[in-house]
Amino acid sequence: MSGSQSGPVGRVPPGGFRQLGPVNWVLAKLGARTVGAPEMHLFTTLGYRQLLFWAWLVYGGRLLRGRLPRVDTELVILRVAHLRACEYELQHHRRMARSRGLDANMQAAIFAWPDVPDGPGPRRVLSARQEALLRATDEFVKDRSISDGTWQRLATHLDRRQLIEFCMLASQYDGLAATITALEIPLDNPGHR
Repeated sequence: MSGSQSGPVGRVPPGGFRQLGPVNWVLAKLGARTVGAPEMHLFTTLGYRQLLFWAWLVYGGRLLRGRLPRVDTELVILRVAHLRACEYELQHHRRMARSRGLDANMQAAIFAWPDVPDGPGPRRVLSARQEALLRATDEFVKDRSISDGTWQRLATHLDRRQLIEFCMLASQYDGLAATITALEIPLDNPGHR
């Protein structure tokens, strides 16, 4: 379920200038340039829904630059994308996470958690805060809720506003992974990780 099974087109072919309109077409071109890809398929697909796409961009952008530190945001996004096997999200957010300090060792721990063996390996890089975020993300995505014990552990690291934002962030990227998979949106840079 990588979001790229059906080849380079997906279930909805990428929109061009006529389908996207001038604003969404420019946003798609800027997005592609930012990620170093010939096309940003997520934008050229979702851009068909012009006003909805704008609202989604504002909402998603606000979550990326919210009250949670960016390193926490990227940790949650990587875990959601891993749990949903969404290679499209992983491809974009591995790079973004590296720029926020989540190096290859940390990302390996995020993907392997909680089955990372004790010892000098990846488990050592995870803080109590990061483990609380990972546990809460797993429960949120798998169970559609968070147990009281996990919530209390998370609440020792996040304030009320951040707790609300955490839930909205996890649900946003869980829903986005489902949308990418259902639409079979192709990877922007096949072969890159």
